[in-house]
Amino acid sequence: MKLLSEYKCSKTNNYTPALDVKEKPYTDFFKSSELRKNPIQLSSLPERDVVKHFTKLSEKNYHIDKGMYPLGSCTMKYNPKVNEDTANLNQLTNLHPETPVNEIQGALKIMYELGEFLKEISGMDSLTLQPAAGSHGELTGLLITKAYFNFKGENRKTILVPDTAHGTNPASSTRAGFEIKEVKSNKNGILDAQILKKYMNEKVAALMITNPNTLGLFESNIKKISNILHRNGSLLYMDGANLNAILGITKAGVLGVDIMHFNLHKTFSTPHGGGGPGSGPLAVKKHLAEFLPVPTIKFNGKRYSLNYKVKHSIGKVSNFYGAFSVMVKAYTYIRTLGSCGLLSASKQAVINSNYLLSQLKKDYNIPYNKNCTHEFVLSASKFKKDGIKALDIAKNLLDMGFHAPTIYFPLIVSEAMMIEPTETESKETLDDFIYVMKKIAKQVKDNPDELIKSPIRTPVGRLNETTANRELNVKW
Repeated sequence: MKLLSEYKCSKTNNYTPALDVKEKPYTDFFKSSELRKNPIQLSSLPERDVVKHFTKLSEKNYHIDKGMYPLGSCTMKYNPKVNEDTANLNQLTNLHPETPVNEIQGALKIMYELGEFLKEISGMDSLTLQPAAGSHGELTGLLITKAYFNFKGENRKTILVPDTAHGTNPASSTRAGFEIKEVKSNKNGILDAQILKKYMNEKVAALMITNPNTLGLFESNIKKISNILHRNGSLLYMDGANLNAILGITKAGVLGVDIMHFNLHKTFSTPHGGGGPGSGPLAVKKHLAEFLPVPTIKFNGKRYSLNYKVKHSIGKVSNFYGAFSVMVKAYTYIRTLGSCGLLSASKQAVINSNYLLSQLKKDYNIPYNKNCTHEFVLSASKFKKDGIKALDIAKNLLDMGFHAPTIYFPLIVSEAMMIEPTETESKETLDDFIYVMKKIAKQVKDNPDELIKSPIRTPVGRLNETTANRELNVKW
């Protein structure tokens, strides 16, 4: 080993030893026609400046590791890093989807056991993991609904959709070739069984219900609703996007649901947003199992296999097996928490939501003033006389360091602000959010003109919403 003093310094760097490899001109390796005529103009920057630059850029982005996402309906919660670690295991990421079944027994085991967990959680009998998103799960369920009634020789064309449903429900129904009829909720924000009876006829194929609904209220009449539908020969579809509120508390199958989809990317902690990936497995009761997409996964006690012999299958709805990496993350989450942990997560989501509601009900309008589940809806309608809208409050929250909640949805609430804290936010974070929301409400009275200028502390100020939607420019 040489001492530092024995090294000869190079001409360009006083800290590294001189080059001991014989130097050759680059013209020995390239033809003259392949070389630039003029040298490229590249900046020479120290490493510390490059690191500072990209760190500052990253800080301009809002993300779940930076702060709270109170987006009602979307369930934007913290995702444990262990889920990412398992999904990134080489043994899983390097699998080709056309690998022979005998060589992917481990992957099939993960999918099979995930399916068994989801069936246990939901109280359903059979399922497919293929759908690539919640709306894709809805479409799959509606295609099964159509195939079921076609098989029975019944010409049922109508899907009933409550006014508290997710916006994808009517879109998926239309895409599947059904006609939509909206069902109004009652004064308590839930479906009324007596009102539903008026919609019943031989054309009704199914009711799509979100439970809890988008007001954050549990549909307490769901058993009566299920009985009304079944007496009419119709099906009950449950949108499982809000399953985060009822894990371990109740099951869709117990409530009389025939079909439901899961949002693995909401309930079971995989990253949600940014274009995906999502995963929307679909579960059914046994009388609909023979219509599921192929293949399903079977286990004979020794070996896992793919079953393409589903009697009246609607066929494949996705390439290969679906969003496998999302399945791995959801499987990890479920195995980590177990049944008690999943129940605890739902209870905490409900507690957090009701805590926020109890602290904010004096400062904002509460359209349905009752205990909520995992989310709730405030209204900014009381501020309209001061020229302030829900949009202004949302923009001001950005200046205060919080992502805005969902606004103007559900449509049945004027100036709606839909808030979901999820189970992963601490009381300290919730208290900070409460403080900011109260501060904004006070500012409406004291200095409303300042609110309409927000945001002023973000990389981009207030945009014209219509222009931004129609003429999106992400290069600015």
